[in-house]
Parts: sequence; structure tokens; C-alpha cells
Amino acid sequence: VVPIPSTNLNYQAKGELGKQVYFDGRLSKNGQVSCAFCHNPFTGFADPRQTSIGAGGGVGGRQAPTVFNSAFNDTQFWDGRAGSLEEQAIGPIQNPIEMGETHENVVKKLGKIQGYRQQFRAVFGTDVNLQGIAEAIAAYERTVISTNSAFDKYVLGDKQAMTDSAVRGMSLFRSKARCILCHNGPNFSDDQFYNLGVPQVGPLKEDPGRYNVTHLEKDRGAFRTPTLRSISETAPYMHDGAFKTLEEVIDF
Repeated sequence: VVPIPSTNLNYQAKGELGKQVYFDGRLSKNGQVSCAFCHNPFTGFADPRQTSIGAGGGVGGRQAPTVFNSAFNDTQFWDGRAGSLEEQAIGPIQNPIEMGETHENVVKKLGKIQGYRQQFRAVFGTDVNLQGIAEAIAAYERTVISTNSAFDKYVLGDKQAMTDSAVRGMSLFRSKARCILCHNGPNFSDDQFYNLGVPQVGPLKEDPGRYNVTHLEKDRGAFRTPTLRSISETAPYMHDGAFKTLEEVIDF
């Protein structure tokens, strides 16, 4: 069951409004970078580039994580700096490297569009505002759920759903390879942060990761355990897209 906060109940009109905003490039300064620009549904709601390109052509330091099952995360972003999907949704808007816009200007831009004015009135009973934008996007993202995989079917009793090699891999995953120590539970993530010594590639010389949030030395270079749901769709891998394939990840 998808956890839905009592402060932002999900219903169809709100999710549909959120989907519209999610795909709207007007959230960005140049009118071209929508949420979907980096979290693309055709590439597992993630970014096939190693790290993402923003509205001004700047290159970000991290790989865009998938939106799939982000509803199950206790915190958002690779470093867990946002406490909710609502908080996460509006972060990139005013990040100079990402959308490069201001919250005030986005509200002004969307507020000039009659369709948005009508929808915000219908859904929230207000004019277009930042809280509504955040809640609508988050409501849509809570519908982006990856389920009914071959593994799910196998566990529910369809022993033909997984290949023999996948079954052997599952056995290794749970035992000698010890993947399950961190990739556990229905979302295949313990929602914790670890420094695995992933090579730092991309524009950043060093990425302190979770340390930026907690300022605890043990969190330096630590990043969230990502979900393995729909993992085959979301290459490249790790916080900085260091590895192109799952085989490279496992070798590492």
C-alpha cells in the first residue's frame, strides 16, 4: 500500500494536475526543462545521461534517481535532504544548475494560464501557489509505482515467471552475495545511507553526500540505498552514474 500523508490526500483530479505540471517545461527558466526532462518515463523515470543537464546547459553532479516507488522513501534525494515528496518537488525549480527559475516566477507564469487557474480552483480552491504545485506533483509521483515484476509473480506462486539463472541469482542475492543486507523489503531498499567508495565521476571533485545534511563524519560520501524496482530501465547506476551496466555494479 502506497503511504499517502493525511496532509495531501490523493485523488484523480489532483494527480492529473500534478502529471500536467510534471511534464511542463515552464517550471524552468528556459521553458524547456520539466521534471520529466531528467526523470523520463521512457527511461525508467530516470535520466539515461550520466548526470543531468539543466536549463542553462550546466551539468549536475549527480545521476537523477528514479521516481519509481519514491513514495516509499522516508526521505528524498540521494542524500535524503528532503523530508517528503512535496518538499522534493519544488527543490529543482530554484536550483541554478537544474531549472534555474524562482518559485515566485513559476507561480506567476502558471497563474497566467487560464487552464491552470481553473484546475487549481477546482482541486485546491485557491489561485496557483507553490504549495499546490508541490502537492500536485507529489500526488502524481505517488502513482508512479513499479509492481508485478517477474519476481513478484514468482513469489506469488508462478514458478515459471523467473528463469533458472534468475532463480540462482536470487539465491546468491539472499545468501553468499549478501545484497539483501541493504536491498531488502518490498522496495528492495533499507532506506539507509552508505559510503561504498563509488568512484567520483562527473563535474564534482568530491561529493560529501549525506554529510551535507547531517554533518556527521560517518556520513561523508554516503548515499541512499536505491530501490531495485525496474532497475533494468534506469541505467546508468550509482549516485554519479559511474557504472553503465548492472554487471559493472556487481563487479564493483
